[in-house]
Amino acid sequence: MDDPRADDPNHVLEFRLPDLGEGLADAELQSWAVAVGDTVELNQTIAEVETAKAVVALPSPFAGTVVELLAEPGQTVPVGAPLIRVRTTAPATPEAPSVGESSEPPVPERKSVLVGYGPEDDAVSRRRRPAAKSAQQQAEPDNGTSASNGTRSAGARAAATPGARKLARELGIDLWYVAGSGPEGAVTVEDVRSAVPVSQPRVRAAAPASAESAAAVEAGADSGVVRPPAREERTPISGIRKRTAAAMVASARTIPQAGASITVDCTGSMELLDHLRTTAAFSGLTLTPLALVAKSVLAALAEFPGINAYWDEANQEIVTKHYVNLGIAVATERGLLVPNIKDAHASSLRDLCRDISWLVDVARTGNAAPTDLRGGTFTISNVGVFGVDAGMPLVNPGEAAIMCLGAISRRPWVVRDELTIRWVTTLTLSFDHRMIDGEQAARFLATVGSLIEDPITLLSRL
Repeated sequence: MDDPRADDPNHVLEFRLPDLGEGLADAELQSWAVAVGDTVELNQTIAEVETAKAVVALPSPFAGTVVELLAEPGQTVPVGAPLIRVRTTAPATPEAPSVGESSEPPVPERKSVLVGYGPEDDAVSRRRRPAAKSAQQQAEPDNGTSASNGTRSAGARAAATPGARKLARELGIDLWYVAGSGPEGAVTVEDVRSAVPVSQPRVRAAAPASAESAAAVEAGADSGVVRPPAREERTPISGIRKRTAAAMVASARTIPQAGASITVDCTGSMELLDHLRTTAAFSGLTLTPLALVAKSVLAALAEFPGINAYWDEANQEIVTKHYVNLGIAVATERGLLVPNIKDAHASSLRDLCRDISWLVDVARTGNAAPTDLRGGTFTISNVGVFGVDAGMPLVNPGEAAIMCLGAISRRPWVVRDELTIRWVTTLTLSFDHRMIDGEQAARFLATVGSLIEDPITLLSRL
């Protein structure tokens, strides 16, 4: 007998986007892990959203069958807005209100759902299998999408994994031009990255009206003619690029910025790093010039606390921080991220080596938590890794300054009136001129430079 509750709308529950922390107002839906008709289990991942430059996996707060998806990938969803409707497998309870009730369904206690710390691996998809075709259907020709001939009907989508669809949207790639290597020819992330083009787009118009036109279509298909590449393309502004753009616009519009730079002889620092790498204390650690520069910056900030501050426009106050959350700018495939080391002022050189390596790794793998990307007080941008001598970065909103480290290279240098070859780099400081005067910025930058030139003075702080 059919379940009398099957058509009871009171058992269709609505899941709304929860507050993911840090007072976030919205999130961008990246991809769905389920489709209408799927059966989902409690805590099964149903979608991925991006907020505060971190990707977060959302688990289902109840079990049942997916009735409706209420948002599209790429759409910005406000906190509290409905995301999905699920018909539950058990009668609704007061703790799980039905559609139309004002309260949100409670989310059972669960592990962190940040990517890399998501639901257990045994949460499996209950996607329905397609019904078997009847004998008549099997005998009828397929004028739509075909895996064998690479064509598609109007409105059809190329078979691809959710990650591949997301990456293709970011890169502006039409999946019908990418040869799939996944199951049943599905396009994978690696396929999109390699962007292997097929000989022609997998698009075919409606069936020809006559045998002559059919022959003409087949002749065109067999000719191997490749559609010429587009002269321009349009990429939707979304995700990290959208949030980075908003932050940079806010920086340029609200912060009157000035800059200063200094070129320093860092031969002493390079020699010290070479020596420390041979010691047991740094065994197994990645000791880079950036770590030593970061230590020099932290020492200089202790001497110039006014650099570690921000301008509170609403309250007309300058807020000086007596702690340093040191931001490290990281270039990733998804865009620029700036995770920060909490309480870096208390870190030793060994701590900084570990923390910088860890932050770079979680940022590039997409596992950075929102808290890792918030609360920075001072930032270092290392453009030297790209072979660039110097840069003039924009100050992050909520901070007073940012320092850029240029390439460390061998250059002619005068030492005791003698021309020689030394390791040299350029440091550039961008700062908020409302609260930092030129003299203060210059003295701070000169102090950092002197510590890099004579790193022995840092030994007591390692």
